[in-house]
Amino acid sequence: MNEKQLSKKDKLVLSFEFMQRTMVHYAMWYAQVREEFGLERASEIMEEAWSKSYSIQLKRLSKVLDFEIEDGLPKALLDLSEEKVDQLREAVAVNWLANDGVWFQAVEFTEGMFLAKKCNDAAWGQFSPYEAVRIKRLLDLPEYPGISGLKRAMELRLYGTVNVQSFGNETERSIDFYMNNCRVQAARKRKGLDDYPCKSGGIIEYSTFAATIDARIKTKVISCPPDKHPDEWYCGWHFYIEE
Repeated sequence: MNEKQLSKKDKLVLSFEFMQRTMVHYAMWYAQVREEFGLERASEIMEEAWSKSYSIQLKRLSKVLDFEIEDGLPKALLDLSEEKVDQLREAVAVNWLANDGVWFQAVEFTEGMFLAKKCNDAAWGQFSPYEAVRIKRLLDLPEYPGISGLKRAMELRLYGTVNVQSFGNETERSIDFYMNNCRVQAARKRKGLDDYPCKSGGIIEYSTFAATIDARIKTKVISCPPDKHPDEWYCGWHFYIEE
């Protein structure tokens, strides 16, 4: 089949296929730049690339789909109610979590649980510090923002929108973090399944995030599945700066 033989539906499917390829190509560029220049410099280069790419793509799509742009966003989105904006933000965040889940299952169902967990942990080792760098830039945090900076950053993680979390025992040099409701674990509980043993991935996820926000911050697990935990939370983490 050539391009002239495509139906309207085929062309729309192909358009979304192009979007998928664009995202993968973008990610491959970032991975290579990070390999060459390291996390911090790669983040700076990507910031420049993304600001230009976002503007180009939005303007081109606005011409095709005939929507106005205001303050760098589709005006139709700015005209949404606060409630709808919150729903959109949550939907995007939950889609991220679903995307993580389908990747895990795609590997698990074909290659087995061991390799799925190995890939999962490795992916978190890359994504968690990346998310930290993005949030640190978004909040304009200094190089060493301390425990208070980490707390602010944790609230802007994707998980901060997807799940219910809380903090406790906060001091100038330490804080405890609890995941009170985890969508993944709650879904397993509804199905009568045991907790997913996420401790190995969690250690990588939380320790790399905290250290990227502030290199002085250390991470200690309080409890995380397969460890036992109280009904009030699924996993708990202690972040601290040594005296």
